[in-house]
Amino acid sequence: MAVSATGPTQDQGASTSESASWSVEVVYRGIFQKTLANRISRGIVLGARKDGKVGTAFARYGDSPERNGIPAKNFAVVATDEVELESSLARYEPESVDVSIVVDDTMCKGIESWAWYGVQPINKLVLPNGFLVVTSDKDPEEVLKATRAKPYAWNLAIVPSPVHAGVFAPDGSASFGGLWVYNDDNTDFNCLAAVARLAPQIISLEAVLDIVRERTNNDEMRVEAVTATYGQIKVRHVQAGEGSAVEYEQYDKPGWTQMREGIIVEAMKVGTRNPIYKKWSTRTRRPLVNFDTCIKCTQCWLQCPDECFEVTPEGTYEVVYEACIGCSICADVCPVPDCIVMVNELGFANNDNLYGMYASDPDGYRALLTQHGIPLHPELIEKARKTPAVHTQPTAVVGGEE
Repeated sequence: MAVSATGPTQDQGASTSESASWSVEVVYRGIFQKTLANRISRGIVLGARKDGKVGTAFARYGDSPERNGIPAKNFAVVATDEVELESSLARYEPESVDVSIVVDDTMCKGIESWAWYGVQPINKLVLPNGFLVVTSDKDPEEVLKATRAKPYAWNLAIVPSPVHAGVFAPDGSASFGGLWVYNDDNTDFNCLAAVARLAPQIISLEAVLDIVRERTNNDEMRVEAVTATYGQIKVRHVQAGEGSAVEYEQYDKPGWTQMREGIIVEAMKVGTRNPIYKKWSTRTRRPLVNFDTCIKCTQCWLQCPDECFEVTPEGTYEVVYEACIGCSICADVCPVPDCIVMVNELGFANNDNLYGMYASDPDGYRALLTQHGIPLHPELIEKARKTPAVHTQPTAVVGGEE
């Protein structure tokens, strides 16, 4: 008998006479994937009920109201009986999960709730030998490079998800929609099939296919497609210590005996950024700047809603990636062709500013732009060099009183 997030779990094929419960979380981009996440979490419970179990699905309280792109969570708890289910729900949120489903692979770099839990590893709640299920067009090895290492063994599963035209991240595979809509592209069904394959004690493939038929008016082509995906899921057993070594700042929330009687919202110093809430995990893409062709027009610096641009010694503008949410306004307002281009976030290991790389190794930086498919436009360089800088005295902007 294995150990689950909320109690003893029966091994695959074992008797289910003993009470047991299992927890699943769905991590998604706020607003853009709200309906998708709801369909997955509710589908898990519906399928489990078809298998004779009980369950419930709910959203994380701290995510309401949702914000565009900010990571959010839904949970599904399944149990063998009502008493076990009530016992499992004594805690508002599962402290650990058997399966974590991630419907945007760029979130593997870390997630930060708008209600602020600090930046957390995407696999923080995954139990030993549990599963992190990611929809992606990439191989497990590439996704693992961005995922925080754990001190124990676990499993990474990739649900094949082709690149979606028009998705926020260039070359991105996330299924994005709107507040009340979603892309009817089988992503929800494929995630359910992944749970059925990896944790059949939670939901069976037969129950998943019944859900597909019910939701698609008995479309057997959709049933066949989901069945095919079931067999195409790539699973990578991850040993302790494998993955990204990135460190996240840890913050301890005070208990009720430590809280002050009154709440004080301490003011930020004018002209500074929040030194704690970074915001970078909101983005699926990041802007890359071609410093050679920048004409110093100030449009990116003026129009950025998060004040993410700093002035370089040459009077051009660099991005502070810890504060950038990837909204693309800078790329939209820039008048120079391909001077600011949005690229997939998963192609970068950290949030270091890139002007330093350009200053020390211009050719290496140009190679980086080319690697991401950005034209260099050498015919525009001379004009950019002759353009006088608007800001001649660069001023660093940092958080707090530093």
